[in-house]
Amino acid sequence: MPPKKEDGFVSAFERRRLENIAANNALLRDLSETAAKILPTPKPEPKKRRAPAAAPATRTRALREAAQPTRRSSRVAGLDADDETLKRKAEVEAEAAGETARQKRARVSGDLQLGDIQVEGRKWQSGVDGMAGLKGLGLGLPARGAQPGVRTFKQEDIDETSDKTLKDLRLRMSGLNLYKKWAVNDIKIVPERIYAMGFHPTEDKPIIFAGDKLGAMGIFDASQHAPELDDDADELGYPDPVISAFKIHSRTITGFHFSSVDANAVFTGSYDSSIRKLDLEKGVSTQIFAPEDPDEDLPISAIDMPVGEGHLIMFSTLQGSFVRYDLRTKPSEAEIWSLTDHKIGGFSLHPLHPYLAATASLDRTMKIWDLRKISGKGDLRHPALVGEHASRLSVSHASWSSGGHIATSSYDDTIKIYNFPDAGSWKVGHDLTEKEMQPAHQVRHNNQTGRWVTILKPQWQRRPKDGLHKFVIGNMNRFVDVFGADGEQLAQLEGEGITAVPAVAHFHPSMDWVAGGTSSGKLCLWM
Repeated sequence: MPPKKEDGFVSAFERRRLENIAANNALLRDLSETAAKILPTPKPEPKKRRAPAAAPATRTRALREAAQPTRRSSRVAGLDADDETLKRKAEVEAEAAGETARQKRARVSGDLQLGDIQVEGRKWQSGVDGMAGLKGLGLGLPARGAQPGVRTFKQEDIDETSDKTLKDLRLRMSGLNLYKKWAVNDIKIVPERIYAMGFHPTEDKPIIFAGDKLGAMGIFDASQHAPELDDDADELGYPDPVISAFKIHSRTITGFHFSSVDANAVFTGSYDSSIRKLDLEKGVSTQIFAPEDPDEDLPISAIDMPVGEGHLIMFSTLQGSFVRYDLRTKPSEAEIWSLTDHKIGGFSLHPLHPYLAATASLDRTMKIWDLRKISGKGDLRHPALVGEHASRLSVSHASWSSGGHIATSSYDDTIKIYNFPDAGSWKVGHDLTEKEMQPAHQVRHNNQTGRWVTILKPQWQRRPKDGLHKFVIGNMNRFVDVFGADGEQLAQLEGEGITAVPAVAHFHPSMDWVAGGTSSGKLCLWM
């Protein structure tokens, strides 16, 4: 029998656990208060009585059926043809295996209180919890062509810059320093490999969101103070940074979007075919989209929303479809267009003209679509194609800047930058020629991520205060690269203690803050 605790006695470990719980709750309250400074929380609209809905539009692409267990003949299974008992046993086992697989892929439906789904304990932060620890140790072979620690942009490249404006920009961006309050190994923002990141748009302080391969969302407030070590803390290996992690999806989180009309709203998309909305003020994650049939699979690869729009959301899928959905309607009324027979790995809307969408696909193309014109019938119904450009190998992502540039990353080891400064003047039905679709700049860049590193994708600074458009992308040599819209490299961010590729790189919308996420769930932050 364990010894009885004395009345009023609280162990150092229990005291620290209670302090962490209180700190997590304070973080959520603080996020909501910070968000309220940017935009007021919109008042709920009165519900309107709707006329009887017309029959839902025919979907333009049949959703992939749930995977079924593979059937095997009795001979292959090693059974006698007449042994019905063994044959039935094999069928039951196959059905059970299929059901187990379906359960693992099942979506998390309904509203989730963050306090109920918080990732408990700190074992996952130390990276020694079962297989999670092994995956984060970099035991796999290095990706092809990677040379960890070897710089491809050096100080002499800055010193030899003759253009004063470019040199000043390079000096400023190269002057960003790695976050010092905690070492990179201590900022394990999610348990598993990071697939998506985002900065909350507040300029008061850096607040970083990350999503991992198993559907966990981590939140880190970089402005928090590092507490002083006391005797108990030193004995227990503390202090740790306060990081809140919540299991909101059942599969990989592939994208974050921060509402431009409600600073308390954070949207996430996932391979589990759902989109969820996190209310920072209420601490509740609500499912706002998922196929009505739980067996339908529509894995979401990217999400975006038009600026100034609170009800319309767009997303792409691994099945090659593009979806426009009004949050005030039923999921069955979503407009689903089949744009390709191959995976769409990423897309984005033009920040100033959101009726223009750029998609990147496994079919090796970057395409621009005009959502103002939808034509065709049935499976052939789709937005108007403005233009396309083919690469030698698959294109991973297409990212619009507010200046009209599109940056893509491709497995042909290039970053391509396209320039469409007059995109806002394009009329409906505008058709770009092959010459007009040629990239304005092309930069050599190792994009061979392999199996253990998340795909490298360029991400623009959406609202640069200096008016100079620039983007970040992970570097296989364990850096984050910064490029300008003219293809000139501006910086190569580094720092002590980075032992894995910060493959998922993200720029704050307006501040010169850069975040990078690794395959072990750790955060690199430059400010």
